[in-house]
Amino acid sequence: MAMRSMWKARGCWSCIRALHKGPEAAQTPQKDAVKRVFSGIQPTGIPHLGNYLGAIETWVRLQEEYSSVLYSIVDLHSITVPQDPAVLQQSILDMTAVLLACGINPEKSILFQQSQVSEHTQLSWILTCMVRLPRLQHLHQWKAKVATQKHGGTVGLLTYPVLQAADILLYKSTHVPVGEDQVQHMELVQGLAREFNKKYGEFFPVPRSILTSMKKVKSLRDPSVKMSKSDPDKLATVRITDSPEEIVQKFRKAMTDFTSEVTYEPTCRAGVSNLVAIHAAVASLPIEEAVQQGAGLDTARYKLLVADAVIQRFAPIRREIEKLKTDRGHLEKVLQMGSTKAKELAHPVCQEVKKLVGFL
Repeated sequence: MAMRSMWKARGCWSCIRALHKGPEAAQTPQKDAVKRVFSGIQPTGIPHLGNYLGAIETWVRLQEEYSSVLYSIVDLHSITVPQDPAVLQQSILDMTAVLLACGINPEKSILFQQSQVSEHTQLSWILTCMVRLPRLQHLHQWKAKVATQKHGGTVGLLTYPVLQAADILLYKSTHVPVGEDQVQHMELVQGLAREFNKKYGEFFPVPRSILTSMKKVKSLRDPSVKMSKSDPDKLATVRITDSPEEIVQKFRKAMTDFTSEVTYEPTCRAGVSNLVAIHAAVASLPIEEAVQQGAGLDTARYKLLVADAVIQRFAPIRREIEKLKTDRGHLEKVLQMGSTKAKELAHPVCQEVKKLVGFL
């Protein structure tokens, strides 16, 4: 839930592992349940290098490892902040093109538009009525976002983690790829599943986290923060659709330090270490080999080496995105077919939930 992009979705690895391995998490109510993966991504903004390495690559791999996989373009989440309707409609199609170009295969996974499956909002309301207000107000992302908004933030922004929980539980998902910044939200999802089961009987599997091997990619201009779609500095973020010239320019301007040698020391050389991590990830190399390839190069020349590796990785994806964007009908058909398949799974679960809570 990239996921809040993805869904945004990245340290608190020990917390995630505790959730992943702890005795409560192991007690999944339906032991014979289908292993099912769910994740979502907001349609706003073109995915960047961090989204690709931290989430989309994992999505592509998971559709080969699990027999039941759902990926949602979570447009309901996107309107927690103001959106231009025409831009949002196009962004949904553009995100569909990006995911297909990156390797998401509708024959191996269900790719769908969240708002086309009304059961998401129905289950979200039921779960919202089970959550105490302070529980949501204490979430780190709520505090961080409210601090930056003039009028305090909307109710939608406060409650979107409950919608996120509904997204996951609606399909009785058993596994969720998450990033570091989704730790608290996964705790909420797991807590709601347990609370529902305790109140109404064993029904929802308690979903487990799938940990990405790639730690978050840092901003090229400020390696103390993660790369972000919304960064006001245009040189800080490398987008999947950037031209080779744009990619070179951004890496040329990447922040390093006054030592020209290429080393991997994240605690004391964050900028250079970020370049090494990116190089290793896009070239499928161990960190040590990426450092070795930088031996004898100063950081200025190493930046160009990393830029070239990124260009090579994104070139076929960029070409496929442009091709897909010319066929609006195909993109709409992919989403329609995916939404139909998703609804076939969601409807009976939602109907059973309604019966359990007492609706006729």
